[in-house]
Amino acid sequence: MAEIARACSERGELVLRRREDGALELRVNGVFVMDDQETSSEELLASAALEAVRRPERVIVGGLGLGYTVRTLLADARLGQVIVAEIEPDLVAWMRAGLVPSILDDPRVGVVVGDVRAVVTDLPDASVDAILLDVDNGPDFLVYNENSAIYTSDFLATCQVKLRAGGVLTVWSSSSSAALESAVTTVFGKCQVTPVPVRLQDRDETYYVYQGSS
Repeated sequence: MAEIARACSERGELVLRRREDGALELRVNGVFVMDDQETSSEELLASAALEAVRRPERVIVGGLGLGYTVRTLLADARLGQVIVAEIEPDLVAWMRAGLVPSILDDPRVGVVVGDVRAVVTDLPDASVDAILLDVDNGPDFLVYNENSAIYTSDFLATCQVKLRAGGVLTVWSSSSSAALESAVTTVFGKCQVTPVPVRLQDRDETYYVYQGSS
């Protein structure tokens, strides 16, 4: 195991490392967050939104991670602009420095270092076509407890107000969550839940994508 970078913020410790199997891995406060070996659920978070939106002129992504959600968005020629809200400045700096393969040099990408809740709240109403949230492991296994507010009907209602007609919200979770499904249903009237089977370091897991449409 080779450590590539380490940083500390008020939310805890971030570690970027290269595993013995060659995968690039990100951990936060000692908790596995993601790697570059199994990225199907991050890609689905983006592709599900793209399939649901006729003209993705402006998309908001909560959470930069290793960039796979944004990379999937950028592969769609219809995409106009994607704004990434990432609360950890060191993660952005690592990507800019090339420690993580960068997607930030694409002119369609903008990055705001800040809490996605504040970024979304400050948007004009009915101004975006999709909001994608991959900020934490989901409501039932939080890396950072303050992120619990992201999965509530209050914040999801704020997201709904910022979406244009026909817009979509997609939310990533590492586990099935009845509370999240209920919150999305409360706000959007319906929630589509897509399980994503994944293979993580020799074990089978299932991640989930929750979707609501305006």
